[in-house]
Amino acid sequence: MKSEQSTAEVFFTAFKALKTVERKAFIGKVVSDPQLREDLIDAALIEEAKKIKGKSVGAKEYFSRNKKKVA
Repeated sequence: MKSEQSTAEVFFTAFKALKTVERKAFIGKVVSDPQLREDLIDAALIEEAKKIKGKSVGAKEYFSRNKKKVA
């Protein structure tokens, strides 16, 4: 396992161990940060794009078409 994967696993495990109220507080902090919020939106769009069958579209084109729908 790569170092960044190990670090991510530790953070994810710690996050899952939080109580619901603590998770909500953490998520609130993440989404209040503009750059982290953009990263989350991008990740969500990528996951949705993986489900769509059809013509292959580059990430730049996909985001330009779909980012306005999420925001």
